[in-house]
Amino acid sequence: MKAFLGMGLLGSNFVRAMIKQGEKVQVWNRTVSKAQELEKEGAKAFVHAADAVKGATEIHLALKDDAAVDEVLKAAEPGLTPGAMIIDHTTTSKEGAINRTRAWKEKGFTYQHAPVFMGPVNALESTGYMLISGDEAVIATLTPSLSKITGKLINFGPEVGKAAAMKLVGNAFLVCLTASLKDTLTLSNSLDVSLDELLTLFSMWNPGTLISGRLQRMTGADHSKPSWELNMARKDTQLFLDATQQAGNQLVLMPAIAALMDEFIKKGFGNHDWTVIGK
Repeated sequence: MKAFLGMGLLGSNFVRAMIKQGEKVQVWNRTVSKAQELEKEGAKAFVHAADAVKGATEIHLALKDDAAVDEVLKAAEPGLTPGAMIIDHTTTSKEGAINRTRAWKEKGFTYQHAPVFMGPVNALESTGYMLISGDEAVIATLTPSLSKITGKLINFGPEVGKAAAMKLVGNAFLVCLTASLKDTLTLSNSLDVSLDELLTLFSMWNPGTLISGRLQRMTGADHSKPSWELNMARKDTQLFLDATQQAGNQLVLMPAIAALMDEFIKKGFGNHDWTVIGK
């Protein structure tokens, strides 16, 4: 028997996937109706979290944040079966994951953080990525079960909290990528470049392939042999700013990047590779 606490878009589709795989799942949600909607698909809904976890050997969570996880687990605690394993898919702080792992172990339970790079469709189709780290014996025990509900289970080793850290780093990249694409679209509009033309460019020239090399160059010790000088990158950045200003538009990230470039140029790095700004 499994229990799932948190019937948002992600949690509800995890439950649907589990039911399709033949699992019996007890569910709870703060808004009771969201849990009850899954009864027609085979889940059993409960009003109280403590009732939802009774008899379950695996308790999954997909909630908002650290505070929500702590609050819901406290409410569920009276109903937990001895030896039950708590698997938390919530994106939380690293410290929160570490503290909960220790605290629940002291209470005689296993808490395993397993955040995901998955949307609702991924949860329904058991695709996408799930991250995990910590006690290798616990991971070995959970791997067969967790592998059924994700496309790829990525083990980041024995450090408790490492999976939480990796999820936050990945989300930071996604946030910056989206803001970067916003600036790209703004500049495109300012220069009368259509979306179709932009998509054509990226279909033929994929900047995603540059990420690994760019990270290595940014973190390298020597930037004195440039492939693109900082002075030249700053010149182009000003062209971005000028074009959007002339069109009456405004960029989000570029002004801050230009200011950072200016700082490094003042420090004497103008003739260095422009990735020196990542130091």
